[in-house]
Amino acid sequence: MSPTYESCDRFDHEFEALSARDRERFLLAVKKFRVDLAANQFRKGLRVKQVQGHSGIFEMTFAPDGRATWQFGDEVVEGEIRTIWRRIGTHDILGRP
Repeated sequence: MSPTYESCDRFDHEFEALSARDRERFLLAVKKFRVDLAANQFRKGLRVKQVQGHSGIFEMTFAPDGRATWQFGDEVVEGEIRTIWRRIGTHDILGRP
């Protein structure tokens, strides 16, 4: 089983605005995230948790002040977990995840 994903336009714009180093950090974290998602257990280093006050929206840490938010989406391929990347940036994105 391999997770599938999509991203919101806002996420795409925010991703492009990141420094090259933070884009690299995120992509490295996503490799770990995909493995962990398929195994149904996240490693502590990614600090995956639900965003407080926002049911169904989760956050992942990819840098000291780098956060990305996501949610589960409907399956597109039967049996494959789907994620939707919502926001990416600093801890400040958690106010409007």
